[in-house]
Amino acid sequence: MVWLLGLSICSVLAASARAEDIVSRAYGDLLRELDSLEGFEAWPLRDEPGHLLRAPHHAPGLAVASHFEGQAPGILSRRDGGRHDSLVAAQADGPLRLATGPDGQGLAVARHRGFGSNAAFPIGPDGFGRLSGRGEGSLAILFDQDHAATGMLIHSDYPDPLGTRPAPRGMVEAIFLARDGRVLGRVITPLTEGITALGFQTASGQPRIAGVVILNTDPGGIAVDDILFARAALMGRAATPGDQAPAPVLAGRRPRASVGAC
Repeated sequence: MVWLLGLSICSVLAASARAEDIVSRAYGDLLRELDSLEGFEAWPLRDEPGHLLRAPHHAPGLAVASHFEGQAPGILSRRDGGRHDSLVAAQADGPLRLATGPDGQGLAVARHRGFGSNAAFPIGPDGFGRLSGRGEGSLAILFDQDHAATGMLIHSDYPDPLGTRPAPRGMVEAIFLARDGRVLGRVITPLTEGITALGFQTASGQPRIAGVVILNTDPGGIAVDDILFARAALMGRAATPGDQAPAPVLAGRRPRASVGAC
């Protein structure tokens, strides 16, 4: 059983890393350096619960589902009764292949009020049909090519005018995998109210990240949007400060300009 006290940090930097292979980067810096952004805009706008995906979501350069073949999914229970997807074993089979959750779980895409656009909702143990299941699941990203850096936006809170939502915020964990299924590193970040912007790169600057799994323990669940990566991924290093790529454009709109400052 897990109970987490609320924490508050600058949204763009992760709080703790369990491996030196992956380091934190400011999302705003990566937004300037990387040239591709996936925001699930190919799906027609539909209010929650949205579209339940029964197969991986595919977009140029990546695909998204719930976890990877060979990983051992589990269920984490909070003291207040909330349930979240977990991984008993994070190492996956190689080469990486996406897997989807049981019927009624996996991934949903819907219009998110906080983002003001489509976002991905990982569906947890309570399932797509219940509000308590939307956002409590795991989300896996499989890149077509190995990358040196990536980032994403996590939304963890809606307005709560009746004061019914538990006050403590949860955590988000990003697990990075190599193409052969090995775990490169795990980074745990306390979630802030609203949008938490996450950015990461390999410590060496070499393109080694083939996949990422996102887990969370937030009482209200999470939604994921604006995944950053490099379309021309076969660069020998991550971009260094001062390098700048054209601002990524997605479905006729540019990313949110306000993200990236503490």
